[in-house]
Amino acid sequence: MKANHDLNHMCFTMFPYTSSPRLFLHGLRILWTIWLPLIGLFSILGCTESLSDHTLRFGLANSPSNLDPRYATDATSARINRLIYSRLVDFNEEAIPIPALASWIEVSPTHYRFDLREPRPIFHNGAQLSAKDIKATYESILNPERASPHRGILQLIARIDTPTESTVDFFLKQPDSLFPGYLVIGILPANLIAGGHPFHDLPIGSGPFRFLERPDETRLVIERRADGQRIEFLRIPDPTVRTLKLLAKEIHLIQNDLPPELVSYLSAHDGITLQQRQGANFAYLGFNQLDPVVGQENVRKAIAHAINREQIIQFALKGRARVAQALFPPEHWAGLSSLTGYNYNPEQAKTLLKEAGFTPDHRPAITYKTSTDPFRLRLATIIQYQLHQVGIDVSIQSHDWGTFYGDIKAGHFQMYSLAWVGVKSPDIFRYAFHSDAIPPAGANRGHYSDAVADHLMTQAEHTSDRPVQQTLYRTLQARLSETLPYVPLWFEDHFALSSASITGYQLGADGNFDGLSQVRWATSPSQQVALLHP
Repeated sequence: MKANHDLNHMCFTMFPYTSSPRLFLHGLRILWTIWLPLIGLFSILGCTESLSDHTLRFGLANSPSNLDPRYATDATSARINRLIYSRLVDFNEEAIPIPALASWIEVSPTHYRFDLREPRPIFHNGAQLSAKDIKATYESILNPERASPHRGILQLIARIDTPTESTVDFFLKQPDSLFPGYLVIGILPANLIAGGHPFHDLPIGSGPFRFLERPDETRLVIERRADGQRIEFLRIPDPTVRTLKLLAKEIHLIQNDLPPELVSYLSAHDGITLQQRQGANFAYLGFNQLDPVVGQENVRKAIAHAINREQIIQFALKGRARVAQALFPPEHWAGLSSLTGYNYNPEQAKTLLKEAGFTPDHRPAITYKTSTDPFRLRLATIIQYQLHQVGIDVSIQSHDWGTFYGDIKAGHFQMYSLAWVGVKSPDIFRYAFHSDAIPPAGANRGHYSDAVADHLMTQAEHTSDRPVQQTLYRTLQARLSETLPYVPLWFEDHFALSSASITGYQLGADGNFDGLSQVRWATSPSQQVALLHP
């Protein structure tokens, strides 16, 4: 554990370079071959299950950073907040907006009326959700003094009216046919908003789970309202420790965030169930456009051509991903299947670097930020090696998740890798790439600015003709591919690994945690104790 602690403070080159990427990856496989039998041995020694409170325990790589949905931007927070809070609108598996709390009609291009479904849900404090709570939630997001990161796209709202307890009218400054899909933020009680309630620490929503306690930053306990079943989320950053705890039945469920070797190892273990499905989480390399090195388009294009994504997917990800050319996969209604992107071409990468003014004696130097997750470090090391082969020197800086993500949100980076998780609506383009979406107004953390891209976003938002809108978004994605604010990497598959002691958990298409609403124990507590202590 001391070695893992030290990683939090290191800036380093992970492994010596080799002349062969295949040899390099083969060496990594050998290391895992040595360690995996030890994991099996550790799982046998001294492993018992605690059933004292019959709480289902879910192992997480990272803790949620914010339990107030008006401010949450990380994937873990979004997934847990979906359980605690209800929202006006949701999406189906085809990424089409569907009613959640309310159905809607388009009264005019700038007037949407939402009618709450009956019976209206009850907040965890006993009050019934009403139109005034929706109005208060969105008006608080629009208040510039609150600095909500979700304010950017919602600024098109001119005013919100509540003609009845069950009706909400949104009036827009200009037409935007995507508008219903923006209303996916959890609803908070109006009186608690007015009173300055600390939702981050004491969330109160109307979702299927209510908050119980957060003893420290590593533990969060919620309770299913339907039957009182408790779920405890435990932050266990080290994937090997998470694996051991699942085998020891100290936790009952893991979802994503494990190296492929450990996924294969656990899935072959008696008493462990694997669920897997194709995912749409978009992994990418991000850049600071204001930086003199990666701010150059040719340098970014050289990086794109230098990375052998197919090889990384085959050897490092064990085939559990597919190459990404754009933010949306081809099956999304706004996806672009004809986009070829950047193929692996190291010679073209060298040519582009030469055009950017770099030579073998004057090589670009890049700092690459990532988390201390061992698998993410491993991927960063492979990318470091591949970029070195074309003449780019990369130093890796790894930080604990909170520090790393804080640096990214603050714009303190040159190059980094992250993933957009659970993205369904094309408003993500304005949020992440529009020149008006520089934080805190949005998530354009790299300061990308392109007049053509801005114009295409505006055009797409102002048309109600879906085929025209589709064409505009596809043209926009081609423009982003040409100017390259991100280098697309891949779409990773989703997976869930669960103990045989639980059943009924269904893996969501976007990797959400909604399956916790149906999960149950395979046997009663007394039967489990009898099995462990005959």
